[in-house]
Amino acid sequence: MCSSDLPIHVAVAPVASTAERVEQSVYFAEKRFKPALLHHLLNSDQSISRVLIFTRTKHGADRLARDLHKHRIPSEAIHGNKSQNQRQRALDTFKRGHSRVLVATDIAARGLDIELVSHVINYELPNIPESYVHRIGRTGRAGESGIAISFCSADEREFLRDIERLIGAKIPVLPLPTGLEVTERPAASPGHGNQGRSPQSGGQ
Repeated sequence: MCSSDLPIHVAVAPVASTAERVEQSVYFAEKRFKPALLHHLLNSDQSISRVLIFTRTKHGADRLARDLHKHRIPSEAIHGNKSQNQRQRALDTFKRGHSRVLVATDIAARGLDIELVSHVINYELPNIPESYVHRIGRTGRAGESGIAISFCSADEREFLRDIERLIGAKIPVLPLPTGLEVTERPAASPGHGNQGRSPQSGGQ
C-alpha cells in the first residue's frame, strides 16, 4: 500500500474547549437594569481596558453605543449594516485604544483579528450556544488571560442553560452591585410598595 492510500485521521478541537481558557461569570439582571449594570462595571473596574460587548441585533448595538457615548464612555459599533469603511474605522479606533469599547453583533465573533481584548461582555446572550463560545474566544488569546461576563434576563435563562450544557459546566453567578436599584428602580406594581426591592428580585 502506498503512503497516499493510508487513512488520515483529522481531529478538530471541540468548540466548547475555548471556554475552558476564559474566566466566566454571569449576572442575573432584567433588561431594564442592564444599562445601569454596564455603566457601573465600566466606571468602577479600570481593568476593563479593551472590551467587546455583544448584542443580538444591529439596532441594539447602535443604541448601546450611543448610550455609552452619552455617559462619556468612548465606544464604537460594528455590525452587518455598516459599510466596509465604517467597520474598518471602528476597528482601527478600537485597536489603537482611542475607543475603550467595541459593541458588536456576532459578525465580530469570528474572523476578526483583535488582540489584547481584556474582557468580553455578553450584554445579551446568544440564542445559539456555539456563538457564546466564539464570542468569549475573542479574549484570552495568545496565552493571555481573559474574562467573560454575561448579563442574563429572565427570558434568556433557556439560552444560559443551553450554553452550560455545551461547555459542560455551570457559569458562576455574581451578585448584583449594592445600590444598583437606586440608579434604576423597577416600576411599582399597583398596591405594592416595592421601591426598596433589590433589582435581583422580580422573577429572579
